Amino acid sequence: MPELAEVAWFAKQWAPGVGDVVTEVVCREKARIFRGAEVRAWQKRLKGRRLTDFGTKGKQMMFVFEEHSLGVHLGMTGELLVVDPDHTPGKHDHLVIRQAARTLVFRDPRMFGVVKFAASAEPDWWTTLPPEVLSKDFTQDAVARYAARRAGLPLKAFLLQQEMFPGIGNWMADEILWRCRLSPKKRARTLKRNEIVMLWKEVRAVSRTAMKIIGSHWGDVPKSWLFHYRWRDGGKCPRDGAVLRREEIGGRTTAWCPKCQATAKPSAAAAAPKR
Repeated sequence: MPELAEVAWFAKQWAPGVGDVVTEVVCREKARIFRGAEVRAWQKRLKGRRLTDFGTKGKQMMFVFEEHSLGVHLGMTGELLVVDPDHTPGKHDHLVIRQAARTLVFRDPRMFGVVKFAASAEPDWWTTLPPEVLSKDFTQDAVARYAARRAGLPLKAFLLQQEMFPGIGNWMADEILWRCRLSPKKRARTLKRNEIVMLWKEVRAVSRTAMKIIGSHWGDVPKSWLFHYRWRDGGKCPRDGAVLRREEIGGRTTAWCPKCQATAKPSAAAAAPKR
């Protein structure tokens, strides 16, 4: 599933359409992605309106068509594309927004994504989303309070809670825990203050770098990151050379180093790799 930076990159694919008027909206109205929305009504409402702005929060996107909004969650296989204005919708093109110079497409083969509409430029489903991990409202104290609330969760599952860590997904959670030298099986209740501070710092550091590299131009993160080794058969930890372990934790396949993440006692000497 696309995570924080991938979502930002996909949202930018529709950026060429900003400032142009919608000439037609084509929907597969029975597609599961619409989840009961009044599709036909919204096809009429968006026609003739100008795409004025867009943004992302975590794994959520919003596109503003003057005073109306369209929300998108990519799910597992969703993607946004810009194609020719005379594009013929394919089997999995469930939302097609035509403009004079191009066509904006939401394609989702497995239909785990979601499209929603609102007659507002600031709909409730957008304004009530939790603080972003790179915002000033995402604080160390907020993470500490959440750890107390979700005390029984293993850290892998803890980091995947979108109400606290919006945009953090499978690979980012593994990267963060590896940089902190924390086991993904460690329970949130056992976190000490210095570990909470470290988690907070690395959530922000990994997110910031991912947004700068993946979110801007779909580039590769530094070779020193676990990212490049986590799914290789026999892949080794880039820090100490130990063979990585893979196991389902918190319902998600997890990769970690059984050597440097075996203990939950990070220290000043256990510094994260250079950024």
